[in-house]
Formats: sequence, C-alpha cells, structure tokens
Amino acid sequence: MQSLLPRSDYPALETVAYLNQASLGMMGQPAVDALKTFVETTGRHGNLLMTDEDEVSYYENLRQQGASILGSSPDQVAILSGASELFGQLPYLIPVRPDQTVLLLSSDFPAITRPWLRLQQMGGCTIQFVDDDPSKDLTDVLCDSLTDQTAVLAISYVQYDTGTRIDPIKLRQATQAVGAKLVLDVTQAAGALKISADAWHTDVVISSGYKWLGGHGGAALAVLAPDLYQQPPPLPGWMGAPDPFDFDATRLTLAPDARRYTQSTMSYGSLAALTAGIEELLKIGLKPIEAHARALADELIEKLSDTEWSAFRPITDPCASPHIISLAAEGKDAAEAVKYLHANGVVCSSRGGRIRVSLAPYNTLADVERLVDGLRNL
Repeated sequence: MQSLLPRSDYPALETVAYLNQASLGMMGQPAVDALKTFVETTGRHGNLLMTDEDEVSYYENLRQQGASILGSSPDQVAILSGASELFGQLPYLIPVRPDQTVLLLSSDFPAITRPWLRLQQMGGCTIQFVDDDPSKDLTDVLCDSLTDQTAVLAISYVQYDTGTRIDPIKLRQATQAVGAKLVLDVTQAAGALKISADAWHTDVVISSGYKWLGGHGGAALAVLAPDLYQQPPPLPGWMGAPDPFDFDATRLTLAPDARRYTQSTMSYGSLAALTAGIEELLKIGLKPIEAHARALADELIEKLSDTEWSAFRPITDPCASPHIISLAAEGKDAAEAVKYLHANGVVCSSRGGRIRVSLAPYNTLADVERLVDGLRNL
C-alpha cells in the first residue's frame, strides 16, 4: 500500500498526513507545473504569445481528457468555470411542470438542491426529499420514492459527507420507467472511481475539477445527453459559438455539440492544470486507484475495530465508497477531534457531525496509521 503517485509531487506530505482530498484537494507537481508554465510563459504576456486559436485549444485539450475520465464522447463534454454554472441552469433547461416533483437528498451538497428549491419558490415544482439512512440501501430508497409525477432526480453519485454511493444503472432504469431525468454530480467520485456516463445513460453528469481530478479552482466538466446539449443553453455565452472569434453580435450562433454550454473566457491556467491532473490519473488507471483506496479503507476500519470509532456504513456495504470514510464515536465532538488531529499533523474534515476521511492515490498505510494513532490519543 505504497503511494500510486510520487509523494515528492506533494510537498505537504513531508510534514502531514493529508486525508482531505474531498475538500480542497492537493495538486500534484505536473498540474502545478502546467499552471505555472501557462502564467509565466504565456498568460502574463497577453496575446503576445497566444493567438485566438491557441485560446480555443485550451478548451479542446481538456475536452478530450474530460471525455476519457468521465466515460463519454468529446461532443457531449462541456467545459465550465464551475459546477454550479450548469447546476443553476438545469431548472430552465429541463422542462418541469408546477404539478411535478423533483426528487432530492436532504443531506446532499447544496449546489445540487438550491436551484430546484428556487424553482419551487417560484411555483415551478414540488420538492421531495429523502434521507441518507445507513440502515437502508439509498438506491432502493430513491427508486421506491419515484412516481409518475417525478420529473427529475438530482443527486450526487457519492455523498460528500458520508461517502454513500448510489447505483447509477439501477437509478437510470427506474427513472426511465417513470419518464424522469437523472442528474448526477460526480464531484466526489471523478478521479477516484470509474465514471461511465455513456454506459449509465444519464441525462447530465457534472464534476468540479479541484478534488480527485487534481486541478485548481476555476474549471469544471459536464456531460450532457444529446437531447439536452442540442437545446439552446438558458444562459448562452460568447464562447459557445461554432467559431467564438466570429464576433457577430446580431445572431445567436451555437456550436453543434456540448461546446455551446461553455460560456466565456476562463482561467486558462486552471484548464491546463486540470488537463495535466487528469493525464496523471489516466496513466495509473481508475481501477488501481479504487483498489488502492479500498485497501487503505479496509486497514483503517480494521485498526479502529477495537475503538469506539465506527464508519457511517460498514466498508462491506455495497452503498459504501472506498475513498470517503465517515467516522463517529459516541461522546466525541467531530469538529474538536479534527482540530486536534490537524494540530498533530493529520488533516481531514468535519462533515455532518462526523470525521470525514478521504483517501487519495498519494496516501499510504503510514498516513492511515497516523490517523488511527491520533484518534486513539484523543
């Protein structure tokens, strides 16, 4: 259980056990180099060293890599400045009648739920929430909650606070049976687990680029089904044209594929960094990355088996993800525990009243053992 990536690419690992990729993920040296190279050799010089064609190429390079990591074709991939950029448009892109329901998870990440809550405020739909109950299979709960009145099911593939994972294929079959759209946020899974947007037949898959994908803020990816990307974006921008540098302000011209959802000039350094980060992951492969996380998670749970700390779901639960482990202990304050761990060189997060441990390819057994020692010493 050695690191799958050179730990020297992550200087902070010399002093800390970083188990917090689910928050602001650390960037590897190749991504940092790509970001610095753009800023130092190109970006700081304006158009002196970058043509209009060069500008467009930053999007296209990322589009190809994004298609590979998300299991899609490049024509379905949109480049975004952030996941919320598209989440906020979905209530106006997907037709929902006022008498229809949008099915959501009560503890999901707010970027997914708030656009639909706003639509409900305007009288455009009714929200139905379900809960993430560790005693129940979340996919089954969602399937049982679908009705003929359900227009949309929007949910994270992996829950940011508990690590609970749903079954996209089973959900797709269930949503198709009632005529509902399926929207998946894979931000807490892309780069850690295999994503198969085409095989899942989802309507929308969205991912931020700064966690396991290894990029910096300011870039995100989305995969849209053809019936959605062929529609005009609710908020079209100038970069979504077939030729963005054909500056005709009198016509709405849109690219024939998901490029039409890219709005504007972006942080090209962030695009370059994300492209480099994905390249590193593809070299390793998603199966070895998932297996690495699972091996570390197994060790973590085994080493904590004689303590009061336990996972939100057993690691053997089909709904449990291998790379996000949510720990709790009766009488222990998670927020205070996280502060104590941080002071002792172990970095993780407090989410939902529990300690969230997130495992990345650069982690080793020594990182897990350092966490266990810290929890024992509380």
